[in-house]
Amino acid sequence: MSILSMSNAASALPRLLDNLDHILRKAEANAAERNIDAEVLLGSRLAPDMWPLKKQVQTVAELCKNAPYRITGMDAPPYEGHPETFEACYAVIAKAKADIVKVPAGDLDGKETRAFSLKMGPREMDFTGISYLSGFTIPNVHFHITTVYNILRHNGVPLGKFDYFGGGGV
Repeated sequence: MSILSMSNAASALPRLLDNLDHILRKAEANAAERNIDAEVLLGSRLAPDMWPLKKQVQTVAELCKNAPYRITGMDAPPYEGHPETFEACYAVIAKAKADIVKVPAGDLDGKETRAFSLKMGPREMDFTGISYLSGFTIPNVHFHITTVYNILRHNGVPLGKFDYFGGGGV
């Protein structure tokens, strides 16, 4: 038995979604203050071959939502498309949080060693519950939230380190 249960580890996912929501709300307010069309920020990307901010938000929501379902062997509810407005970003974040809690936290405990495979692009990837959560989901969520943060900073939104943690620190 590990010191940190799977359910406790997975509880980081709603918090990360809250942090993303905070960053986006600060960006939306800043865009309004500077009279910048929201689509400028939502369509921005760091490099031509990277996804725009709105797709980054969708990806975070789906990664968080999928984790408890995949770890327990259940089918996650599908999401279509990506948000086109800040309101739609907040809605997909709220939807992901609601879908996460549909998997009882206790159902995750004991699934650390549950083996499963996922097709990702052309490859099949093998995971255990803990490797999927700690070695795939959480690092990917941080990557995509960091990308959102960096896109917004690049576009002049005054974000700081504490904003990454939801505005109040850790």
